[in-house]
Amino acid sequence: MERTSITVVSLLVCLTFVLVKAEDPYVRLEWNVTYGTIAPLGVPLQGILINGQLPGPRINCTSNNNIVVNVFNHLDEPLLLTWNGIQHRKNSWQDGTPGTTCPIMPGTNYTYRFQVKDQIGSFFYFPTTDLHRAAGGFGAINVHSRPLIPVPFDNPADDYSVFVGDWYNKGYKSLKKILDGGRTIGRPDGIHINGKSLKVGDKVAEPLYKMEAGKTYRYRFCNVGMRTSVNVRIQGHPMKLVEIEGSHTVQNVYESLDLHVGQCLSVLVTADQEPKDYYMIVSSRFLKQAELSSVSIIRYANGKGPASSDLPAPPPENTQGIAWSMNQFRSFRWNLTASAARPNPQGSYHYGQINITRTFKIVNSRSEVDGKLRYALNGISHTDSETPFKLAEYFGATDKVFKYDLMGDEPSTSDKVTVASNIKNATFRNFVEIIFENHEKTIQTYHLDGHSFFAVGVEPGKWTPEKRKNYNLVDAINRHSIQVYPNSWAAVMTTLDNAGLWNLRSEMWERFYLGQQLYFSVLSPARSLRDEYNLPDNQPLCGIVKSMPMPSPYKA
Repeated sequence: MERTSITVVSLLVCLTFVLVKAEDPYVRLEWNVTYGTIAPLGVPLQGILINGQLPGPRINCTSNNNIVVNVFNHLDEPLLLTWNGIQHRKNSWQDGTPGTTCPIMPGTNYTYRFQVKDQIGSFFYFPTTDLHRAAGGFGAINVHSRPLIPVPFDNPADDYSVFVGDWYNKGYKSLKKILDGGRTIGRPDGIHINGKSLKVGDKVAEPLYKMEAGKTYRYRFCNVGMRTSVNVRIQGHPMKLVEIEGSHTVQNVYESLDLHVGQCLSVLVTADQEPKDYYMIVSSRFLKQAELSSVSIIRYANGKGPASSDLPAPPPENTQGIAWSMNQFRSFRWNLTASAARPNPQGSYHYGQINITRTFKIVNSRSEVDGKLRYALNGISHTDSETPFKLAEYFGATDKVFKYDLMGDEPSTSDKVTVASNIKNATFRNFVEIIFENHEKTIQTYHLDGHSFFAVGVEPGKWTPEKRKNYNLVDAINRHSIQVYPNSWAAVMTTLDNAGLWNLRSEMWERFYLGQQLYFSVLSPARSLRDEYNLPDNQPLCGIVKSMPMPSPYKA
């Protein structure tokens, strides 16, 4: 009996150990969000720092890790952070957009809890409240593959994050006043690289990054700007593209790469040149006036000699530049044989063989409403509510906050623009096609929270059903953002299989702020924990739900 008891106890101990080990690892962080003086273009401004840093702390994690970030808001205004590209499976409560959750009020804290479920790749976080995006507050989210999942390239000698984008010297509060007054913030003042800007010939005490001769490095580029597409290149060093927004790519080599607002990509760079300094160049794309640019120094360890002032030329501009950029986009291909977050190859998912159940055709527009600038999608210019829409749904109070489906699935035939909350009902697990049609003379970039999509087509002109024959139905990149060139269209496909409320937005923040966005409401009819999590216990309440009784929770 004694031996049997010991055996049973041993089995229980082992079982308990297995159960404990079965939970995915945690990454725990504590962030203090404060004001601080920053000067990306040399002009001191009030910026937003995280733990005193810009860029903020890097979230370095592995696929399926649980991320816990305790955010203390030391600003004198409400704050929300979003995790651009993280899908938050069943958990739109953590998405950090004004339509899903109440903000972190001044002098308080909130703990974000989410899992990077079945994801790998390069992403970033930033604040979504007001014009905070123009003040900094951004940082890297690098999600690595699990050790047992093969990666289609050797481990790099180091892994570098590079944040690029346009910048304004007016300061975010002044920019907000301009937009609130009904005017555009106009052309940016310059380009920054990791919150700094240099010109050729400037003396540099410390380089942006260092490389050792003969070694290969991973550079993760993200465009965290307000409105401007950029081109990135490194003097004398070709870049091998290996990943875009969580998908391994066919490993083509590029001398330069276009990167649109809100987008991220990874390249490998080999230090195979003469050991000395080299310039990394970031220049604006498709601006009406003169090009904006910035440089930074990449330094070889033990290298001797300054970087040459002979910079690689930027790509063409105007009509030729659009064609050049569009062709580069078409050269980006999904690596069908590589595994991503799961062991099965990416190409084992045959998205091109799934029947489309619904098509959304979305046209952006710019107009004036009551004498003030507004941007719209299919005639609806979105406005937020004091009560987040997701909370209104959860508490059964939607009739007091917003109306569903004010925007049609097709563009409006009228030029009238209605300012209202733009919430689209979507059917859970439907495979949908979204067409973005841009009739304006400026490039657009869109992002969808909670999902990734297959970017199957980009062409000039207007979209018609006959254009489907030109779609890439085999190896289009699975990603979360897509650019739409002037007077052109873009098509994406996705399965709306993530229950929650998800923001589809322009990544041009003036346009986002003035209405060029919507929310997809993806509700599971089962109201089950298998499909969506309950409201977190630590979630602050605001608006009309603050005084309402808690609804019955979802059940398994």
